[in-house]
Amino acid sequence: MMIDLFIIKVGGNVIDNPALLQSFLEKFAAIPGKKILIHGGGKIATRIGDKLGIESKYVDGRRITDADTIDVVTMVYGGLVNKQLVAKLQSHGCNAIGLTGADANIIPAVKRPVKEIDYGFVGDVYTEKLHTGPLKALLDTGVTPVFAPLTHDGNGQILNTNADTIASSLAIALSEHYSVRLIYCFEKKGVLRDSADDNAVINLINKEIYQQLLAEKILTDGILPKLQNAFGAIDNGVKEVLIGHADDVLSNTTPKVAGTLIC
Repeated sequence: MMIDLFIIKVGGNVIDNPALLQSFLEKFAAIPGKKILIHGGGKIATRIGDKLGIESKYVDGRRITDADTIDVVTMVYGGLVNKQLVAKLQSHGCNAIGLTGADANIIPAVKRPVKEIDYGFVGDVYTEKLHTGPLKALLDTGVTPVFAPLTHDGNGQILNTNADTIASSLAIALSEHYSVRLIYCFEKKGVLRDSADDNAVINLINKEIYQQLLAEKILTDGILPKLQNAFGAIDNGVKEVLIGHADDVLSNTTPKVAGTLIC
């Protein structure tokens, strides 16, 4: 089956590296056919928050999004970062449009319930309520949607939402209409057998290999959520998921992939 939609998530570490980002956007723009970009936030929100006297708080690497912080991430992710990416893509001949999950009510979410930790205004995607009609209309007219990692609760509240989760949720919802390859781009070449060796890429992971890697404790904490999202997508209709380096994004839309293919 031909892949006819690429959903590509680019990580915050790429957003924070101007040279890597420039190279990535040139290659992303060159991908033929239908594509969607979802971007992380990087450290820009932290830097701007510091300038405004709003301290960033984290628990286990996850940002606590209080009332002041949701204002900062909305401005930075939905405004500054998103519109800069869109403008740069236009300069490379890619007709992009910047969106959040609130736009056209595409990605409704619910505020994460308070358990041991109150994450504040953090959203969990309402996967079964995604509205793909507006996205399909944009894709069918040759426009490339670019999503900031923001959703909404339907009652006027913007929510900070994990970009990996947004990417897999969109891939699942759109797999009803397209054959989808979901690609996670970051600063590594793929899932590594040895985190100290950038070339120790595991080229293929299926469920059996995944269980074996877990048992051998080869997978690092950073890659586990990506793999969980990947298998969640595969189990719900997404054709293929690929994890690889941002520089390989163009080749990773072809049959000759350079990262880790999950199937």
